[in-house]
Amino acid sequence: MAQRPKYPLRPLTEAEQAELERVARSAGDRADRVTRAKQLLAVASGVPFTAAARQTGRRSGDAVALLVQRFNARGLAALDAQHGGGPPRQYGPGERERILREFRRAPDRARDGTATWSLTTLQRALRRAPDGLPQVSTFTILAVLWEAGYTWQRERTWCPTGTARRKRRDGSVVTTTDPHATPKKR
Repeated sequence: MAQRPKYPLRPLTEAEQAELERVARSAGDRADRVTRAKQLLAVASGVPFTAAARQTGRRSGDAVALLVQRFNARGLAALDAQHGGGPPRQYGPGERERILREFRRAPDRARDGTATWSLTTLQRALRRAPDGLPQVSTFTILAVLWEAGYTWQRERTWCPTGTARRKRRDGSVVTTTDPHATPKKR
């Protein structure tokens, strides 16, 4: 006979039950979130941890136990992916906003040495600023810009995803928007 779980699943609220069922049936949600929702619903219906893992194509009942413990503490936020290893993130929301604020500022040719931002010129400006980020990397800047929905265009400009600047025959520049474009998922 299996032993009792050390941390049993707390009773679900109606809103949590509905959200877990919605995510479990979702075809457009991330696969890891769908799997976690299915595991939590299985445990809520009385299935042991190992059986819940096997129902979702996994092997480890211990991983389901950790998921249940995380769900008991954090609620539906337990469905989201955790930090997957490697060095911890150094930059939080405040630093990310600082990167975006610097990016949205028009570069000054005399001070910044450029008319348009590239990753290295933006990095240099952030490192030099008194309230800047002295250790920021171009990879971090790129990741922040992607999360904010910006992509690098062929003519060395950054545009929000789904927009492009087109040069007309008369020399004017027009910004066009694709209504069917979706922001990149990371």
